[in-house]
Amino acid sequence: MGEVERSRDFVEALSRGIDVLRAFGPTSMAMTVSEVAARTGLARPTARRLLITLEELGYARSADGVYSLTARTLELGASYISALGMWDVARPHMEELVAATRESSSMAQLDGSDIVYVARVAVPKIIALVVTIGTRFPAVATSMGRVLLADLDSDELDRVLALGSESGVVPRVDPARADLDQVLAEVRQQGFAVSDEQLSVGIRSVAAPVRDASGAVVAALNVTVHAAETSMDTLLGQYLPRLLAASAAITEEWSYVQQLPVVRPGAAQRPNTSTQR
Repeated sequence: MGEVERSRDFVEALSRGIDVLRAFGPTSMAMTVSEVAARTGLARPTARRLLITLEELGYARSADGVYSLTARTLELGASYISALGMWDVARPHMEELVAATRESSSMAQLDGSDIVYVARVAVPKIIALVVTIGTRFPAVATSMGRVLLADLDSDELDRVLALGSESGVVPRVDPARADLDQVLAEVRQQGFAVSDEQLSVGIRSVAAPVRDASGAVVAALNVTVHAAETSMDTLLGQYLPRLLAASAAITEEWSYVQQLPVVRPGAAQRPNTSTQR
């Protein structure tokens, strides 16, 4: 038999859509329609339709004809983190940060007007809100969200804020737009953001950006403490320098990973036939 026999109920279109999602990886995070078609073996028109569908559903985004995944794919399971590859880079630095501070550290990305947790190293402490991979919070009230929002230009910020939160969590403080603009300006200037019980009572955090090879902010890294146990002086004086060092190290390593050469599908390695004389 040539191909494996499949059930009559097998949905080929769904299979192809998953193939497109799985085509993205650490060295192929952004691809054109042609590149997706080549990696999946799909016809270019088919790849294009699937990418457009994923974009309309919120699982992909496009810019100048280049597609990339969004954090919403976390809802499909662990495939997003596996494709992103950032966890392998971030994990040792986050573990060192947690060992030094004895506080939890998380990494998040922006999805609409929410942050979505994509990595976490936790310590056993009771806080007001339970956080796991895939948890969503309104970006405006969190330190990581403010880091991510601060990297957007004015038009994109308007568009994102107009979407509204899908997290289901009502923040303790919802800043007016003028106040938020002032906060984001400070974040850009100082290179980090804080949230002092603005998401929920008892939750205090500081966050720093993680950038890609182009300098764009692709994620935010934080340290979260219980407000009753840790003062702002301790958070900013002792923990912030360690956080900034960790985010800088992750940025450096992630930028290196992004610049690794991509092996094109079907490209055979040519043997070295040169002879030294």
